[in-house]
Amino acid sequence: MRIIADALSPAWRQALPLLLALLAWLLYCYWDTAAAMVGIWYRSETYAHAFLVPPITLWLIWRQRAALLAVPPRTSLPLVAPVACATLAWLFGELTAVNALTQFALVATLALAVMALLGPAVSKRLAFPLAFLFFSVPFGDFMMPKLMEWTAAFTVLALRATGIPVYQEGLQFVIPSGSWSVVEACSGIRYIIASLTVGTLFAYLNYRSWRRRLAFIAVALIVPLIANWLRAYIIVMLGHLSDNQIATGVDHLIYGWVFFGVVIMIMFVIGVRWSEAEAVPPPSAVPPDEQAGGNAGRTWLAALAALAIALVAAAGPLAFIAIDRADRAGPVALAKLPAPAGWQEEAEAPLWKPDFANASDELQAVFVRDGQRVGLYIGYYRNQDYQRKLVTSTNTLAASDNSLWAVVARGSAAPEISGLPASVASADLLASGPEVRLHVWRWYWIDGRLTASDALAKFYTALSRLAGRGDDAAVIILYAPAASATTALPAFAAAAAPELDRLLAATRDSR
Repeated sequence: MRIIADALSPAWRQALPLLLALLAWLLYCYWDTAAAMVGIWYRSETYAHAFLVPPITLWLIWRQRAALLAVPPRTSLPLVAPVACATLAWLFGELTAVNALTQFALVATLALAVMALLGPAVSKRLAFPLAFLFFSVPFGDFMMPKLMEWTAAFTVLALRATGIPVYQEGLQFVIPSGSWSVVEACSGIRYIIASLTVGTLFAYLNYRSWRRRLAFIAVALIVPLIANWLRAYIIVMLGHLSDNQIATGVDHLIYGWVFFGVVIMIMFVIGVRWSEAEAVPPPSAVPPDEQAGGNAGRTWLAALAALAIALVAAAGPLAFIAIDRADRAGPVALAKLPAPAGWQEEAEAPLWKPDFANASDELQAVFVRDGQRVGLYIGYYRNQDYQRKLVTSTNTLAASDNSLWAVVARGSAAPEISGLPASVASADLLASGPEVRLHVWRWYWIDGRLTASDALAKFYTALSRLAGRGDDAAVIILYAPAASATTALPAFAAAAAPELDRLLAATRDSR
């Protein structure tokens, strides 16, 4: 360490303490975000690899310390401006309780602070280590439903190609030897994220050309995807051929990880064959003025940039505190929805309830007209935070561990009804007992705006909070037996839309 300290130029001796102090300040300002990120690493096996990302980033910087120290840091004030954009992104994420957005914004702020204080020349050499730090953000759960659908589709296709008859209902399928279901662990998201992280690092360390690097990263993304499909098919075949004696319990997961490990090892062994020798950068001379310590102007520029970043970064948490205090409102009390014209409320309890958790208040009812039944569910959310929020991956029509109901199809519908959004999310549900099929419509209400999009719902919530109108939002779900849903849902929606709007507006205005 003493040798390195002696090798530091005056510019580095002044820049490093300033940089360390600024990074410490940023972590202090966004400590809750950083702690939430680490908490997810600890709780989720999918993101446990992220514990290694910060140490690897530091190692990547350390391994090229000689080349870095040969380039004098030169503060770039224009790079301070993007920090404001990252702070705004963090504020939007915090207002809408989107973990991924706040955490990406935190990592971006840290990277931009380094780039602004050390300048373009140093940042160019730090580009990959700083970019690699983004792999520490727990991100990718949103891909699970689609990955599960692909896994189920491939497994069923492969089984049929093998000559095994299959009956499929969404993510569940039956073969002569038993029933199988594709759940979150079958999505392959763990394999894909781990392979992409390690594959990106491997490509950087072993290749020099961008073409080879991007090609290997693409392979690291595609190979685990296909390998997961094969893994699911092999596990089902092992269970089928062994009369369900193997690959149905804990060994199910063990076989999966062993197969994945073998595939990834083969991928890396093949990738090494095209490794390129590391390019040795030419030595950079330290300008004479910096050797003599004549960089007082740059010192003041670096201090000014650090102060600007510190103030801009602190503005995000301070703004959130002010907005959140102003938004606080009393408890919610949803009134009863009057029966629409021609419909009567049924006393019988609803036979299904969507898996939406921690709503501020809920309303459930069943309405009937001419023998046609339509169920209504409203989940109203106020004072949203990370424990109570409308739009989250855990709020769904039927969770994968729901023992009574399963989603067997998803899509969208365009009802063309006044008082409804142009498009609503639709789904088909199947009961696990006596066969009952429901067709479902779902959309969101956010401060009077209607949408079926999760992203737009989050965006509208942020706009409402920034405008000082609070975060009141609701999910509206209509459902009916599949046999009558084609006529029953549009008829009820058209009759009930005005009353729904009045009910939700009155609830909001009572905050």
